Amino acid sequence: MLQKTVFVITYGRSGSTLLQNMINALPGHILRGENNNVLSGLAACWNGLQQFSPEQICRMKIAGPLPSGPHQPWFGYEGIDPDLFGRDLARTFVERVLRPEADTRVAGFKEIRWHQDPELFAPMLEFLRRFMPKARFIFNTRDHAQVCRSGWWKTMPEDVVRQELEMAEALYATWQAAHPECSLALHYNDYVASPEAWRPLFSFLDEPFNGALVEDILGHKLMHLKWKGAQKN
Repeated sequence: MLQKTVFVITYGRSGSTLLQNMINALPGHILRGENNNVLSGLAACWNGLQQFSPEQICRMKIAGPLPSGPHQPWFGYEGIDPDLFGRDLARTFVERVLRPEADTRVAGFKEIRWHQDPELFAPMLEFLRRFMPKARFIFNTRDHAQVCRSGWWKTMPEDVVRQELEMAEALYATWQAAHPECSLALHYNDYVASPEAWRPLFSFLDEPFNGALVEDILGHKLMHLKWKGAQKN
């Protein structure tokens, strides 16, 4: 039975796939990979509804008295329940995207596109916090100079890359400060340098620290890196 959901918030080339592998090695955990930020559309739908409650519409004087009638442009708006809509969207997301298995206790996903619409960043995380089971957020970062030299980032001007990374991390920091009880910050350069740096993750997930497991995961080359190497040969 699904008891908790976990979401890794990060940007590209941050080491998040290693973090994904570590979480997936824990019993009862399934952390899915990227889904092209499909959540943004769902969160935008819910956010659009909850921003226009009957009370707000009345205050804006764009609709008549309640109950609305078939002659009014906002006919039936007072019967919409944004939270019920949000719960239904979240349930569908869990069933069709996260797809927990019978023995899954913790499910979630990692995504590198959270910051692409800064105005929607907080509503996306609020959607998850309100409608997902015991939602937890992991903010994963990496040394900016290393990110600038990695993957597609190295084809872009360094000042542009750094500006995007700083913007993303500012969004992370603001959410963390407002929700410390369900947030954890991890830094790639820390946890690749020392197995002990993984302890906060295990504690955050309410799992006993397993040093042998950490050593095992750190000792395996990531499959997507192997695949890229094969493509070059």
